[in-house]
Amino acid sequence: MLRELNFTSHGTRCAAWHVGAESDSLTSARGRPCVVMAHGFSGTRDTGLLGYAEAFAEAGMDVLVIDYRGFGESDGEIRQDISYRRQRQDYHAAIGAARHLPGVDAERVVLWGISYSAGHVVAVAAQDKRIAAVVSLTPATDGLVTLAQLVRDAGIGRLVRLAGHGLLDVVRVVAGRSPHHLAVVGQPGSTSLMNIPGAEEIYTSLGGPTWRNEVRARVALEVGLNRPTRYAGHLACPVLFQIGANDRVAPPRAARRTARKAGPWARVREYPVDHFDVYDGPWLRSVLDDQLEFLAGVLTPGRIDSDYAKGVGR
Repeated sequence: MLRELNFTSHGTRCAAWHVGAESDSLTSARGRPCVVMAHGFSGTRDTGLLGYAEAFAEAGMDVLVIDYRGFGESDGEIRQDISYRRQRQDYHAAIGAARHLPGVDAERVVLWGISYSAGHVVAVAAQDKRIAAVVSLTPATDGLVTLAQLVRDAGIGRLVRLAGHGLLDVVRVVAGRSPHHLAVVGQPGSTSLMNIPGAEEIYTSLGGPTWRNEVRARVALEVGLNRPTRYAGHLACPVLFQIGANDRVAPPRAARRTARKAGPWARVREYPVDHFDVYDGPWLRSVLDDQLEFLAGVLTPGRIDSDYAKGVGR
């Protein structure tokens, strides 16, 4: 059953869906596990996440699917502004809300992320040692590597142009003018942030009614600073890294290095897919099956302290 839920992050109301568990298969004397999910980069909770959430609920987990501040149906005076620091703060706030849901086991909260948020969950779990497990799907784990790939694929000129748009946004806001926006996805050759072939068609087909294909251009100045890979060595829970071997948005080599830093906590699965292939179609089912197997292993009552849960048997 899906119901609307609100929680507060740094004084701002955030909107969420609470999807209740549909079975007792993972219920212990302390309650049910809960998965906290957030979208990648500029997405909203109605952009391709509900299929995953419903599958987790069918398997016996409560699920909390959130909109970040300034996106979707969440409040926030600053709209469409991607800040990895604020997004991580919203994850922490959502975890607090999940731990207070009736019937939820506060010690079995799972973090789930995709793309940009798949990097956030690594950093947030490293900061919150009570997290039980993490699912990191097509993770963006190192902004510097992402920029290096952009230069290699599209040339230094594209990076300079995007930085120029970011500076224009900053100057306009300082001058008291309206923000400058860029499209998130667009056709090859456009000034959108992601313009690889097929990105616009795939992502716009997934976009829900609250999703907007625009963000504050200043994000182009911040991407290189977002490096969740630096937190991987501080993880204290099992993590499933699901890497697209052909990913043209989130470099797979950065994700592999992050998994190595996580050491025995990491379980790695690679798929012959590009970045957007896991949002729909046959590969969604494949990665979802691996997620359900992984979570059953670490969340089944009586197994949370097993060798499997401690990362052995990668």
